Amino acid sequence: MASDRIYAALPDPPGQSEGEGKEEEKKAFGNIFAELESVDLPLGTTLRSIYDDQPNAHKRFMEKLDARIRNHDREIEKMCNFHHQGFVDAITELLKVRADAEKLMGQVTDTNRRLQDAGREVTAQTEEVIRCRVQQRNMATTVEKLQLCIPVLEMYSKLKEQLESKRYYAALKTMEQLEKVYIPRVSQYRFCQIMAENLPRLREEIKDISMSDLKDFLESIRKHSDKVGETAMRQAQQHRTFNSAVAKQASMGHYIKPVYSLNERTHAHTPNGLLMDDDTGDDEADEEILTAQDLVDFSPVYRCLHIYTVLGDRETFENYYRKQRKKQARLVLQPQANMHETVEGYRRYFNQIVGFFVVEDHILHATQGLVTRAFTDELWNMALSKIIAVLRTHSSYCDVPDLVLELKNLIVIFADTLQGYGFPVNRLFDLLFEVRDQYNETLLKKWALVFREIFELDNYSPIPVETEDEYKLVVSRFPFHDAEIEKQDFPKKLPMSQSVPQIYTQVKEFIYASLKFSESLHRSSTEIDDMLRKSTNLLLTRTLSSCLQNLIKKPHIGLTELVQIIINTTHLEQACRYLEEFITNITNVSPETVHTTRLYGLSTFKDARHAAEGEIYTKLNQKIDEFIQLADYEWGMAESDGRASGYLMDLINFLRSTFQVFTHLPGKVAQTACMSACKHLSTSLMQMLLDTELKQISMGAIQQFNLDVIQCELFASSEPVPGFQGDTLQLAFIDLRQLLDLFMVWDWSTYLADYGQPTSKYLRVNPATALALLEKVYRGMKDTSKKNNIFSQFRKNDRDKQKLIETVVKQLRSLVNGMSS
Repeated sequence: MASDRIYAALPDPPGQSEGEGKEEEKKAFGNIFAELESVDLPLGTTLRSIYDDQPNAHKRFMEKLDARIRNHDREIEKMCNFHHQGFVDAITELLKVRADAEKLMGQVTDTNRRLQDAGREVTAQTEEVIRCRVQQRNMATTVEKLQLCIPVLEMYSKLKEQLESKRYYAALKTMEQLEKVYIPRVSQYRFCQIMAENLPRLREEIKDISMSDLKDFLESIRKHSDKVGETAMRQAQQHRTFNSAVAKQASMGHYIKPVYSLNERTHAHTPNGLLMDDDTGDDEADEEILTAQDLVDFSPVYRCLHIYTVLGDRETFENYYRKQRKKQARLVLQPQANMHETVEGYRRYFNQIVGFFVVEDHILHATQGLVTRAFTDELWNMALSKIIAVLRTHSSYCDVPDLVLELKNLIVIFADTLQGYGFPVNRLFDLLFEVRDQYNETLLKKWALVFREIFELDNYSPIPVETEDEYKLVVSRFPFHDAEIEKQDFPKKLPMSQSVPQIYTQVKEFIYASLKFSESLHRSSTEIDDMLRKSTNLLLTRTLSSCLQNLIKKPHIGLTELVQIIINTTHLEQACRYLEEFITNITNVSPETVHTTRLYGLSTFKDARHAAEGEIYTKLNQKIDEFIQLADYEWGMAESDGRASGYLMDLINFLRSTFQVFTHLPGKVAQTACMSACKHLSTSLMQMLLDTELKQISMGAIQQFNLDVIQCELFASSEPVPGFQGDTLQLAFIDLRQLLDLFMVWDWSTYLADYGQPTSKYLRVNPATALALLEKVYRGMKDTSKKNNIFSQFRKNDRDKQKLIETVVKQLRSLVNGMSS
């Protein structure tokens, strides 16, 4: 640096020679002067170093500077002296040229003047040409720029027209062309910038408008789903009917080309998701074919989908559409509270659901991914669970068979329709088995009323037949065959009452009604046969059996009616095999099939007959009790009237006439009834004797009672019902007979001696019974004596008899106590 060089120019330190110091100082100042004379280096630093150095440095520097100046002056002077002669020669030459230069200047000035005069007009014309050229260039530039702007303006004008005509998808394409092609060419212009700024706003407006159109579409489709579903279900029903006709025609060697369609013309999806049109066929049938597109305008969905796709927001649109359709599905699946009251309620419900899924199926195949098969399957599974729950609930309210049958037909058509669109419907057919049970329940309730009415209107008398035509009419309604009756002349009577052919006919009607439900269930003949037999068994074992049991228990049903009921059930039981043949003819399933269910009518009618028989026994006993209650014995009479009591003779006459009616009953039934009546009569008479409220009985009363028992024995021996062997019926009164004989004969010694022996004459007399009656007789004897005031005389005359009675009483008590221990 310069400061280093200054320090080097300072006086030498002690010990250095003077000559060497001067030489160094000279060298240092030479360097400083070289820096000062240089025009490229800054002088400030060099000058500052001179003044900042040691004292006297400035003075020495000035001295050296003066010496340096004088040296340069000398060199300049030498140089000037060296070039002076040449300078003088040059001046001399210039003076010589001066005159020629002035002359030349004059010529040039004159030439310039003449040139300026000549070019002034040219300049004016040139300026005009330049101005014209500028205008021409400007015009060309303007035309060029306008040619660039006009397409932009035309496209923007086209965009406005498209927006006004609601061609939003085309408008978006136009916007895309404007942004990518046209506007970049003229982006420097203000109007283009305004256009560019408006395009996003227009896109948002298009999105909002298309979304509004979609909402309107969703609202519209919710209203039109009913009509779409109705059309689809009607076509499905026609298709099923047509298939049946085709099957019949094919079996006859003919074929008819189908004209049915579920969505668009034929039941086969094309690649675009619609259904292929079949132009051939009946023109009238083609005119009747309606599709989802015929009933619903899907353009808002397509338009909105394209718009959101172009705008890169397709996912948002798909999510919104699916969410809204799920909400609509839940609304569609919500039934009306009174839907179960009419078939129209169910039909509207099914129409709405079918319409919903027909639309979804169309959207699935007509669009690319707006809805997916997984989405529709999810919707369907959700809907299917809801539908099944709703139908379970509402079908349980149906108590009219025709309504349940209509519901079943609607479910079948509903299932067939949706199955045609690829939706699984197996669970619906499973549900139909539950509905079938409900249908059977309603049928059973209906036929219960029918059976009750038949029983109420029956006269419970054999059917009179006046002519052969009447006989054939009855036989045509009921399978009756009896060779003996057929041989009889008209008029004649059939053993059963009019309710039998009516019941038989109604059972067949029930089978037909049950068969109606099995139609169109896609079940085999074996399954249908099994269903018919099971439902018929329910009718016989539950409904008819219950009606018969209730009928038998009714108070107004007398013995005659019960007898006729037994006869009727016997004939109905015999007709059960004809019912099985009837079912076999309907289903064409052999009764020999392993899994064929047998009808339980035999057990049903047997149970009813047994109940009727039991009721006969009960009512007969009740009637006997009624006669017994009319008994008015004078238990203290001195001697009998010599004839049987009036109530007992009336009772025997009643039994005799009643058992004559029993001649139409099976032998065992009549015999059992007769034996039961005699035993009940014997028991009632015995209870009358042993009644605890009866304290005393005279021997005259015993004699009168004996006369009544004799009449009972005579009745038993008269064989009121044929078939008894020997004196079997008389044995019903054996207890009474032996007891009365014991008292009438007063054979106590024999009784006590033979008691417990198998050959005892009084084997059927119980000691307790004999004791009770003996005590009553003994009290009667004592009471009679008191009334006659001759008791003391009685004791004197009959002391031995009194002692005998006392002895017998003691022995009888001993026997009773022995039995109890």
